Amino acid sequence: MVQDRTNPPPASGRVSTGTPTDGTATDGTASASATAGEPATAAMPAEPQPEPQPEPQPAASGESPSGPGVPVRGESRRVLAARIVAAGAGGFALFLAFPPLDWWLCAPLGIGLIAASIHGTRPRRAAWIGYLAAAVFLLPTVAWVRTIGDDVWIMLVATESFFYAAMAALAALVFRLRAWPLWFGGLWVLMEWARGLVPIGGFPWARAAFSQGESPFTPYAALGGAPLVSFAVTVCGALLAYAVLNRPARAVARAVPVGLAVAVPVLGLAVPRFGDEGRSINVGVVQGNVPGRGMYALGDEPAVVLRNHANETKRLAQAVRDGKLPKPDIVVLPENSTDIDPYRDPYARQIIHDSVQDVGVPTLVGAVVAIGEANRATRSLVWDPVTGPGAHYDKQHLVPFGEYTPFKEIVLALWERAGLVGRQSIAGTKPGDLKMGPVTIGAVNCYEVAYDDTVRGTVRAGGTPLVVQTNNASYALSNLPSQQLAMSKLRAVEHNRAVVTAATTGISAYVTPEGKVSWQTRELVADMNVVKVPVRTQETIATKVGALPEWALMVMGAAAAGFAAWRGRRRGDRMRNDG
Repeated sequence: MVQDRTNPPPASGRVSTGTPTDGTATDGTASASATAGEPATAAMPAEPQPEPQPEPQPAASGESPSGPGVPVRGESRRVLAARIVAAGAGGFALFLAFPPLDWWLCAPLGIGLIAASIHGTRPRRAAWIGYLAAAVFLLPTVAWVRTIGDDVWIMLVATESFFYAAMAALAALVFRLRAWPLWFGGLWVLMEWARGLVPIGGFPWARAAFSQGESPFTPYAALGGAPLVSFAVTVCGALLAYAVLNRPARAVARAVPVGLAVAVPVLGLAVPRFGDEGRSINVGVVQGNVPGRGMYALGDEPAVVLRNHANETKRLAQAVRDGKLPKPDIVVLPENSTDIDPYRDPYARQIIHDSVQDVGVPTLVGAVVAIGEANRATRSLVWDPVTGPGAHYDKQHLVPFGEYTPFKEIVLALWERAGLVGRQSIAGTKPGDLKMGPVTIGAVNCYEVAYDDTVRGTVRAGGTPLVVQTNNASYALSNLPSQQLAMSKLRAVEHNRAVVTAATTGISAYVTPEGKVSWQTRELVADMNVVKVPVRTQETIATKVGALPEWALMVMGAAAAGFAAWRGRRRGDRMRNDG
């Protein structure tokens, strides 16, 4: 129970200095009236008593007067309401930073509000406040999942929000340390790493870095990849929160954290950029469109998607012959550009071969192919105009409930929709370096662009440019295609590679190695183009060092939380011993 300390009782054996109720004087002298049973005596000076001191009031953040970041045992409903409002506002501001709005500055502002909402409180309360902020952020950010079902959307958000709750509980500990914005940034990176790992393969979507596809924070990707970008954004926001929560007397001291917060993105602009290497290729990009929408985007009639992309490839070939487009060196079709296995179906094989012969250059075809009688693979298949199908890359990071069904027996018994997956996909084991004409491209398949290790492994294997084949047909006109494009922009800067995206329904695009979108399609239309793409071979620091920065930041955050917990326990033991 929280004690009421606003009117403490007088100390034993001393005269109370509170408001008298018996007519005694309040100037520190005894009353002229004698106590019962004692002779009246002259008024004698009483023992001097200290003046009552007002109870120190906690700061607006809920801090204890014993030190910054140390939580109080109780706080008013008004303070708790302020925390809830700040958490909700922070989560919503973070959502605004993501595509399609792309208000990147809202990311550090939102994270700053989330930090302020849990600063100075205890881990348990911080956890549910962090959970609230995460739910407000994730509900609109991953609203594209509603295509599968509102129940799936809610379950995903409910599960992912637990990671933010755990991070907030640990943050409540590190807020008691000096330089806590740094430790908080490390914990945020740790949380995003854990989200991308578990459960069932992780869900690395909606990382703070992916809101910075084109901002002053983006250059940090070339030094430490997406984790360093997330760290920079988080530290910037935490410094802003620090400036508000800690108000020293001197104006200069108040300005320091604000100045540091501004310096974080400004210093990102000083990260060295790579120059052009004087080599380029022409890449043809085909977007064929699909007949249906939502979960039935491919339609009921077989081979429609295949014919759409074959016809668009022939239209590109005709535009080249007419001089409207330059001749491509290679052509890229999207994931699932054929909805029929060309290895097993002669009709599908002939349609693809005719279109590739027409364009006359090696073409990357996206196909779902059978593996045995019960399984399948999502494949990037190099098709030569003379020899036909050749080298291929099989998707490594598969989409749970989209390409395979975890806990199959249970899930199929509970959800009829899970049966739409059909054959279970088998993950590939090799990187996507594929020789095509004059270059070795780096094939990345759709969902994989969110995974640091997959993209990095493809670049290290020699892939340049990067080619992202994607099928967003079920999520057309949602916020998924634009979020995926933002990831491609960040990957381009991270690895100094041009990125070409081919999508069934859009957004197909070409992103320069500097992270700028040079060309893109509209959604739900058939389209094609030939783009001139630089071939870069120089590796960034991020490509060379790999996950090292991420591990360093995670260990830093975890060590700070461990130290804060140890120090708090030691302080508690000392107080009990002193008592």
